Amino acid sequence: MPTLNKIRSALSWASPQESTDPRLATLRLAITAFFAMDGFLFAGWVVRIPAIKEQTGASAGSLGLALLGVSAGAVAFMMLTGRLCRRFGSHAVTVWSGGAMALSIILPPLTGSATALGLVLLVFGAAYGSLNVAMNSAAVDLIGALRRPVMPSFHAAFSLGGMVGAGLGGLIAGGLSPTVHLLLLAVIGLLVTAVAGRMLLTHPAPAAPEQLPADGGPERPRGPSGAGRTRRPVLVFGLIALCTAYGEGAMADWGALHLSQDLAAGPGLSAAGYAVFALAMTAGRLSGTAVVQRIGPARALVTGGTTATAGLLLGALAPAAWAACLGFAVAGLGLANIFPIAIARAGEAGGPGGVAAASTVGYGGMLLGPPAIGFLAEAFGLPAALTTLALLSAVAVLIAYATRGAHHTGRT
Repeated sequence: MPTLNKIRSALSWASPQESTDPRLATLRLAITAFFAMDGFLFAGWVVRIPAIKEQTGASAGSLGLALLGVSAGAVAFMMLTGRLCRRFGSHAVTVWSGGAMALSIILPPLTGSATALGLVLLVFGAAYGSLNVAMNSAAVDLIGALRRPVMPSFHAAFSLGGMVGAGLGGLIAGGLSPTVHLLLLAVIGLLVTAVAGRMLLTHPAPAAPEQLPADGGPERPRGPSGAGRTRRPVLVFGLIALCTAYGEGAMADWGALHLSQDLAAGPGLSAAGYAVFALAMTAGRLSGTAVVQRIGPARALVTGGTTATAGLLLGALAPAAWAACLGFAVAGLGLANIFPIAIARAGEAGGPGGVAAASTVGYGGMLLGPPAIGFLAEAFGLPAALTTLALLSAVAVLIAYATRGAHHTGRT
């Protein structure tokens, strides 16, 4: 019941524009559903990684290369998705990508080797990356109409979906095979896509941020000089997203394995580690809009990155599973709003192309993370490898602080 009350409160927190235009409220609900489904499906895959690793007989290094498929597929399709959104609209691309992700999640447990796993994860990653760009582009358009920084609320839905998906996975991990589990998730994903997709397709996107800036300020400059000024902040936000996506992605891919392999945690507690991380991110993102309005995006990025650095260090170096889970929770709170702020600002600066560019750079962190952690784990052990997450988070803090003028737009 407390969780249901949080969801109800988050969805009912409407802006003045939303309360007077039911269409905007409907769009916000539909986009929120896609974010939640994305997190739910991804977490369901994540908690079955240890079982699929055992099934394929993969080593830490070969598993890292196989997991590279998710990030490689995502990055490969992100820039293409930006162009598809401009051609067909972000709503249509969101619906098709959501269906593709739901179908592709059934592929990993059907593999019998690390090579085959890597190949099917390319397909899963392509659908995952396409959905992330499309739904973030749809969210940026809606934010422009609402004129409120509500991007954290959408990413709260992603984290909430991840928490539910990881919690459910922990409960049924001992009773259902990965094949049956992920097949059930695919059915749920297709149902959500059908219902929320109909809502998106019957409601056109509101005015794009180019015509209606999300911060309520003057329109962005156009033409060659304006494009140059646009590319610089998009690159800054992309680099910040890269540093934090490295940590967020590696937590998903390696957190459960760290708890089970290094700290002797059982399957339930191993899955709970990611659930705690996702719960903390959900709590942080539910309050993210208020935080950004109160302290501004620049301070939110610096404060969040500093908190994440401390939590990631604790999670990597803690001697007991409960302490590592505590570190995961602190890291989740710190990372909660960094990626959504970065993507929202990139979208305000460059529209769907800005979202695609920043997402592509950001997911470079996920592209780098899985194999880097795998190789470092073989050389120095997984706990030492995971300390690189804290290092990259600290780098994000330095970038955000050094370039705070590039993303300071006042309190929206």
